[in-house]
Amino acid sequence: MNRPTTERLLTIPEVAELLGTTERFPRRLVAERRVTYIKVGRHVRIPESALADFIEANTIQPVRRRRARYGRVAA
Repeated sequence: MNRPTTERLLTIPEVAELLGTTERFPRRLVAERRVTYIKVGRHVRIPESALADFIEANTIQPVRRRRARYGRVAA
């Protein structure tokens, strides 16, 4: 799987800005191996697609409840 990528590689500060968090959170994701990352020497880069996958996997959809029928008169 040694293929060159033309995808943008994000730094930890860029990931933190996109997620609206401090830099500590993306660093924890990397340390816990909860997101795909690339090591370039001592530098860590996160591919945009990996960040998008992480966001999608952790997105919770709202529960859709059936609406009660209001206005029904008791017989």
